[in-house]
Amino acid sequence: MPVRLGILSFVFGTGLLQWQAELPAMPLAFLLFPLPVVVIFCWRSQALHLHVISRCLLLVFFLGCGYFWAAGKAYWRLADALPEAWQGRDVQITGFVSSLPRYDSRKAAFEFDVEHVITPNAHVPKYISLSWYNGKANHRDIRSLPEISPGQRWQLTVRLKRPHGTANPHGFDYEKWALERNIRAVGYIRESDKNMRLESQTLSLFYTLQQTRQQIQQRFDQILQNRSFTGVLKTLATGDQRAISADHWQILMRTGTNHLMAISGLHITLVASLVYGLAYSLWHRSGFLLLRLPARQAGVVAGVIAALGYALLSGFAIPAQRAFTMLTVIAVAIWCNRMAAPSSVLAIALFIVVLFDSWAVLSAGFWLSFGAVAIIMLVTAGRLGIVDTAKGRLAGWLRIQWAITLGLMPLLLALFQQFSLISFFANAIAIPLVSLIVVPLTLLSVLPMLDFPLILAHGVLDFVMSFLQWLNTLPQPVWQQHMPPFWAIATAIAGVIWLLLPGSLGLGFFSGFPARWLGLLAILPLFLVFPDRPAEKALWLTVLDVGQGLAVVVQTHDHALLFDTGPAFDESNSGVRVVVPFLRGEGIRKLDKMIVSHADSDHSGGALSILQTWPVDAFVSSLDQAHAIAQAAQLVTREHIQCHAGQSWHWNGVQFEILYPPAEIYQNPQRKTNSSSCVLKITTEYGSVLIPADIEWQSEQKLLEHSAHKLPSTVLIAPHHGSLTSSSAAFVRHVNPEFSIFTVGYRNRFGHPRPEVVARYQQVGATLLRSDCNGAVLIRLEQHGLSVKGWRQARPRYWHQKMQICENGNPVVHFKHPDR
Repeated sequence: MPVRLGILSFVFGTGLLQWQAELPAMPLAFLLFPLPVVVIFCWRSQALHLHVISRCLLLVFFLGCGYFWAAGKAYWRLADALPEAWQGRDVQITGFVSSLPRYDSRKAAFEFDVEHVITPNAHVPKYISLSWYNGKANHRDIRSLPEISPGQRWQLTVRLKRPHGTANPHGFDYEKWALERNIRAVGYIRESDKNMRLESQTLSLFYTLQQTRQQIQQRFDQILQNRSFTGVLKTLATGDQRAISADHWQILMRTGTNHLMAISGLHITLVASLVYGLAYSLWHRSGFLLLRLPARQAGVVAGVIAALGYALLSGFAIPAQRAFTMLTVIAVAIWCNRMAAPSSVLAIALFIVVLFDSWAVLSAGFWLSFGAVAIIMLVTAGRLGIVDTAKGRLAGWLRIQWAITLGLMPLLLALFQQFSLISFFANAIAIPLVSLIVVPLTLLSVLPMLDFPLILAHGVLDFVMSFLQWLNTLPQPVWQQHMPPFWAIATAIAGVIWLLLPGSLGLGFFSGFPARWLGLLAILPLFLVFPDRPAEKALWLTVLDVGQGLAVVVQTHDHALLFDTGPAFDESNSGVRVVVPFLRGEGIRKLDKMIVSHADSDHSGGALSILQTWPVDAFVSSLDQAHAIAQAAQLVTREHIQCHAGQSWHWNGVQFEILYPPAEIYQNPQRKTNSSSCVLKITTEYGSVLIPADIEWQSEQKLLEHSAHKLPSTVLIAPHHGSLTSSSAAFVRHVNPEFSIFTVGYRNRFGHPRPEVVARYQQVGATLLRSDCNGAVLIRLEQHGLSVKGWRQARPRYWHQKMQICENGNPVVHFKHPDR
């Protein structure tokens, strides 16, 4: 037990580091050195209390080791950064393509190992992510790209920037993701006569494996000839999850079977077990071989080699690394004839994974994979008396599936705020068919000349996916809810453990270990403790960070409104990535009103996704009736109208009013989208907010002429992201905001917000915030005062980029906390 507690302390220390806003000073690690001496002194004493102190100090020592080990690795990785001075500048480099390229209609994207920087005095990180566009960047003219393969050596002219993502509550942290994968700069390839492929000078095993993976994918494409689930089989063989289409991923996610597409414990253990059984059987037939090595040890070696080969073939991603590590620990124990307790094996694997990858604790897969193994150990402990019959094995299989479904529920709600209600039934069918039939046939097809097994594998997979598609059509296949508080998650995990303690051999939870039903009470707070809501007459407003675009969520005591939906991206949009996760995490079950100010994609790009996935009562926009978004809104909402000046409504003592455009603007079919933007004014007893979308100075002038008395506001979302065409001096002076927010993308190509515009707001004394610096901006207008804070400042992490433009004065960001 002390060893296991020491490992858990080390892991806890590693995780504690990942919650820090700044990395600690490494000399502080020397404070750990005296602890072992004190521990030994206390341990040798006969006093009981000193023994207890020694154990506690030993755990503190291991915790500190984990903390400073993770800090040292973070310092080392962050040191290889792109200098601020070289962001956005052309740099000439040479290096090797180090990943499988991924293609879409505009570009090929891949990772690149930098070998040499040709540009004088430039510094480029060793590992970067590049995009090669069809023609000039950000244009859609089609032109064939050169054939790109792992291991190719290129000379390229690139333009880079530091990894920077959006920062929102319940959102994806791209900067964390890039740090985990050691991607220290991202950018694109510039058109240049000096771009050329060089003769390769490396025989690296890594690049050879990557080339093999690409060749397997190409061969699968030739054999299957665009069959529906070719991408899924490519993923099962090579671990490249990008090969699966978004529609298929949605089905897998909603049925709780997406884990089958990760080359992790299930598949690697299966391959190792099959090879172990085959090697054991063949070895056992030879007396000559048995005299030199027991069959069991020979089978273990063969199984580990096969598992390693499969893990490498899959790209040796983090889930595969975890699975192979755990399998290797078990194999070493079998080889040495010293089978340790299952919990000890799990602890050692946990230690090795965290030792080599201190960022593993940030991964959802880390918690889910180790959690699933721990649950299996818990429900199988003390149940060795199950009769070895088909009925007994079936009961054991169902018990494990049910336990995993129940046991992972708190983690799934904590990580994703949702879990599949049909995952038990989906996995009961999908796991045996995929693991025992599809995966072996797919791996056989990796061998040259074995094409027929792949056709069979696709046939079985077609049946599985059809079954999953049918399950997905059932009413309410997925439970979605708010983000539970931390204490409720911890209590629910304890309740699940209590429920799964050894009991009877049946599937019931109300027999065997006494009072197991109490575990159900511990789980209830997950569902019954709801997030706070605004009081009557109060207003909560969240300006989400969607990059170069706009999406604002407005909440009153009983109602919620979404103003704009952010931009669309190459393969996704802000609705899926930002807005829906925020709504779900905050417990907003429906939108009483959704406003799309105008048709530009940076404001409407996520609208269709939101309309398809989230309940919306009323839809308001300046879109033409024939627009695709307007057509979709007519099908799923109760009300659909065009916005115009004079529309107003009241929610919980808060007044909402549309100030622009005038109704007659819709009679002009040649009107510009920006000049048609819906302008919303929200007024409370404690302050007001003006959201003018993308209006330009001509529209501002009309507002000054017809609605001047309604314009002054406490908070202004700067029109058109701070462009020169908006925020005229007269408009800024008249609105006279206390806070102004620029919704801009990091290093956006428009140069927003423009310095001249920033100066106008500074002249009226407004406090300026911008989404690229502050992330989402959370505003609360309440009885006790006005609160404005940025998400990056509310939840800082050491890996978040420190931008000079935010720290060194243009604009300076302040926060006004409620007056008490």
